[in-house]
Amino acid sequence: MNVFSHPEFDNHEHLSFFCDPETGLKAIVAIHNTSRGPALGGCRMFPYASDEDALRDVLRLSRGMTYKSALANLDLGGGKSVIIGDPRQHKTEALLEAMGRHLEGLGGQYIAAEDSGTSVTDLKVMGRHTGHVAGIASRTGFDGKPSNGDPSPVTAYGTFIGLKAAVKHRLGSDDLSGLKVAIQGIGNVGFRLAKHLKDAGADLWVYDIHADNMQRAVDELGARPASAEDILLLPVDVIAPCAMGAVLNDSSIPNIQAGIVAGAANNLLDRPEHDAMLKQHGILYAPDFAINAGGIIDVFYERKGASPEQVRAHVDTIGDTLTEIFNRSDQTGLPTGEIANKLAEERFRKHTAGAGLAPQRLACAG
Repeated sequence: MNVFSHPEFDNHEHLSFFCDPETGLKAIVAIHNTSRGPALGGCRMFPYASDEDALRDVLRLSRGMTYKSALANLDLGGGKSVIIGDPRQHKTEALLEAMGRHLEGLGGQYIAAEDSGTSVTDLKVMGRHTGHVAGIASRTGFDGKPSNGDPSPVTAYGTFIGLKAAVKHRLGSDDLSGLKVAIQGIGNVGFRLAKHLKDAGADLWVYDIHADNMQRAVDELGARPASAEDILLLPVDVIAPCAMGAVLNDSSIPNIQAGIVAGAANNLLDRPEHDAMLKQHGILYAPDFAINAGGIIDVFYERKGASPEQVRAHVDTIGDTLTEIFNRSDQTGLPTGEIANKLAEERFRKHTAGAGLAPQRLACAG
């Protein structure tokens, strides 16, 4: 397995591999950049087909977190962790505790939060052995309801705000009545996004790898089920990928009929050039690390003890950020993802230049 020559390696500051034979834990932690602050990012658990797939995912995701935090103007760096395994079969308290011990060994360089395949409860189990977990504090949520720290509601709300901004830019109005939206992935974030859209009058099509998630959306929201093969290719106004990344690729883009892509999943582009390919096909792309920043904003403010009103006010700026990106794209002819990258790089590279480059570290732990 190549690391420094890996196509997704982007001068990451730290990469560690951790295994615990007693619990079956196999995990990778990647820290991309800490120029703005400690790296914060989700801990994902997924049954990767290979170690190479897991490495590719964690490298891409950690880099994305650097850009996400910078674009959202947060004093955080970018990191991510992945646990190789099926969360519905292989997750145990002992495994999670082993992960917590590994996080503690990193000395606060990386702070873990909830992600696909993990929950607030899981992070609390890790927290028995480390203080370097976030998104676990019980408090009043941004919507005024009790919150256990789960950032999913805020991620979904921020994605909804960003989707509305994309619709307004493309269609001239943010009235979503009758808008046709196809959602790929109807889990914690996707379902909440679907509910926001339903409440706003949108018509929904959904797909999820778990049949019970799909059925819930059909029963509770009146959504229409779609197949895995069709969900991104339906004749709708918006597609909202809210599951795994790399779904915008050579095969899918030419067949997308929607005029807008606005979803909560990370790393939607299979390769950077797919950003321009979307623009060439007349598809307005809301860059994923701009539109799905609600969760990281929520976790950041949790650590500061801020009020729900402060959280909502910051999340509402996601729409403004995307509008600026869309307008700059129109003015320059550059694709939206490239514009978003430039804005983020201006922010975290400015901090890097001011503080001096952090030493590069590559470590393996076992």
